[in-house]
Amino acid sequence: MNRRHSRGLFGLAAAALAATLAVLGAVAIPATASEPTAVSPASRGAAKPTIVLVHGAFADSSGWNLVAPALQAEGYPVLAFSNPLRGIAYDSQYLRDFLGTIEGPIVLVGHSYGGALITNAATGDPDVKSLVYIAAYALDEGESVAAANSLGGGHTEVTENLVIRPFPGATNGDADAYIDPEAFPRLFAQDLPRVVAKTMAASQRPGSYASLVTPSGPPAWKTIPSWYLVAKQDRIIPPEAERVMAARAGATTVEVNTSHVPMLSKPQSVISLIRKASK
Repeated sequence: MNRRHSRGLFGLAAAALAATLAVLGAVAIPATASEPTAVSPASRGAAKPTIVLVHGAFADSSGWNLVAPALQAEGYPVLAFSNPLRGIAYDSQYLRDFLGTIEGPIVLVGHSYGGALITNAATGDPDVKSLVYIAAYALDEGESVAAANSLGGGHTEVTENLVIRPFPGATNGDADAYIDPEAFPRLFAQDLPRVVAKTMAASQRPGSYASLVTPSGPPAWKTIPSWYLVAKQDRIIPPEAERVMAARAGATTVEVNTSHVPMLSKPQSVISLIRKASK
């Protein structure tokens, strides 16, 4: 490697690190905060519900790495649920069983496809006190993710930029879907440093293709109060569709000028909304 090329790579890495640190710095954690420790329901009381964070497709639980520590520093027990991404019915039951192991009140937060899960898993669960949708699918009964994308006359390019790969045990016609890594930074995270977005593209977790077309069950937002963050520059779920879903759910709604990943690009807005839902 010649010296000029080496300097160029070093400059790129330094710029990416600086940008990432700037994003991390957006989350103000009190200087006096100690390392998060487990808090029992008896010691924290009803005022501090357990916050369960549910990621969506093409992502994993690390997407909450800016949100979780700030909430923990405020004394909230936080769990970042690992979404199997095998389909609405399976994933929702998996989450429902997971919630059954938690004592006390719960605030359920879903991003993207994770919204479809919280919509189904919380139905009939008296411990879930609030639903928080972060640029997420708040589906109605019988509605699929694919159908919801057309609400409000919006359009998404994601279905035109999928890479399909087989997985063992898939039912006939099903397969794993990835966003094409070349299109991922532009569609999924256009307001993050490109180096970060490319890393996310390379490490994305696929979702079952059947997840896009499976009808949803009775929605929890009909009986549980909800909050919704509309991502105004979302290129995965059309903002028009997000507004329709938020309105019909009767959600307390905020709009933020962000891509599909506000928990990374605008973490303070996400933290603020979860905090309000937790009260």
